[in-house]
Amino acid sequence: MKEEQQNTNQDPEFFEEILIEVDLGQGHIRIDKFLGDKIAGISRTKVQSGVKQGNVTVNGSVVKTNYKVMPGDSIRVLFPKESEPSELLAENIPLDIVYEDDDVIVLNKPAGMVVHPGQGNTTGTLVNALLFHVQNLADSPSGEGRPGIVHRIDKLTTGLMIVGKTEEALTNLSLQFYNREIERKYIALVWGDPGEEGRIEGHIGRSLKNRKLMSVFPDGEFGKEAVTNFKKIKDLGYVSLVECKLETGRTHQIRAHFRHLSRPLFGDLDYDGTRIWKGTVFTKYRAFVNNCFSVLPRQALHAKSLGFTHPTTGEKMFFESELPADMQDVISRWENYIEQRDEFSQ
Repeated sequence: MKEEQQNTNQDPEFFEEILIEVDLGQGHIRIDKFLGDKIAGISRTKVQSGVKQGNVTVNGSVVKTNYKVMPGDSIRVLFPKESEPSELLAENIPLDIVYEDDDVIVLNKPAGMVVHPGQGNTTGTLVNALLFHVQNLADSPSGEGRPGIVHRIDKLTTGLMIVGKTEEALTNLSLQFYNREIERKYIALVWGDPGEEGRIEGHIGRSLKNRKLMSVFPDGEFGKEAVTNFKKIKDLGYVSLVECKLETGRTHQIRAHFRHLSRPLFGDLDYDGTRIWKGTVFTKYRAFVNNCFSVLPRQALHAKSLGFTHPTTGEKMFFESELPADMQDVISRWENYIEQRDEFSQ
């Protein structure tokens, strides 16, 4: 009780509170691993330290690092707030550049790279790499310390991004995004069958249970308008390969929208895509799925194409990229699995 009282009296000015409701389908897992995977930018070591200091409670009680989370648990986490980096550092990090001129860069972002520095990610980001590659890179119009950044894709998502090198280019491209004039298509592998094609509408905003995640609010009471158009490219029995065309660009839009349809992205830890949503109960099948998760330890999402108007020349530009090797590998595994299943069923 003494530890709990000390915990609840932490000064909110210096601490950040995170509330997590454990999904009813969640398996038993140590709380330090669960939180290390669940909370972006926080290491397992930091979680263990927080648990030992009494800054993590489950259902109102302090727990130990070896506590195993249970379905339905209410977890409250307090971590000291980290200040934003005061100086953006240029780092010699390789970039996969598809196109570059005096105004713009089009590049392929790899999985695992954060777009810009922030809490828990002060180095190793795309911005750090761009500052090394481009002298006098223009800062964002909002002045948020995100030079060159026109739009973002998630840390574990791969694919095409556009960067504005000059102030004029950055402003022009940002306006194109605001006016929904940028053409973007993503390829995703989702659980189940979402249908041949469709239009997902539903406001997206911060989850009322976990502020690190986004939720869909169909009635529009919370969040901002979000529209995702999709069509199925390939039916793989228990999963489907889909192409998504965005009309809006909300945080985690594709991931949240398909979770709302109960068709989460394959391998998406945050949106419940790492449990088996469709398939048999046989051990061999579970082993196959888990092997796929090992090959692709992230959400199966890739920014496939990007179209925009050049901010200086006015030329229409369009770029496409190949699926990354890990997604190609998993898709091939599903194709082989379904082919073998169909052969044995004949």
